[in-house]
Amino acid sequence: MFSLKGEKIIELPAGCIGEVAIPYTIYFALMFFSTFIISKWIGQGYERSATLAFTAGSNDFELAIAVAVAVFGINSQVAFATVIGPLVEVPVLILLVNVALAFKTKLSWT
Repeated sequence: MFSLKGEKIIELPAGCIGEVAIPYTIYFALMFFSTFIISKWIGQGYERSATLAFTAGSNDFELAIAVAVAVFGINSQVAFATVIGPLVEVPVLILLVNVALAFKTKLSWT
């Protein structure tokens, strides 16, 4: 799927990619921070809070790509949007690893 859509990703202006990437980034951050805060608030330790936050903040894009192709076809805009997802998810989650490590030292854990 990535090899088929690679040329399209390069050809499109950044604005088109941004229309997909910005909502994904907001979603990942919102789910990560809200889950981390809620799990700390209910008394979970750092390890469990970090695990829950990363689980909530990530997506199952492999399943999304398969469903989008099966339902809408490989040349659909939906399939294209699911290809952009992992390209955004990986760098955002790497940044969130640094945030989680900072939370470990900055927040008090029981």
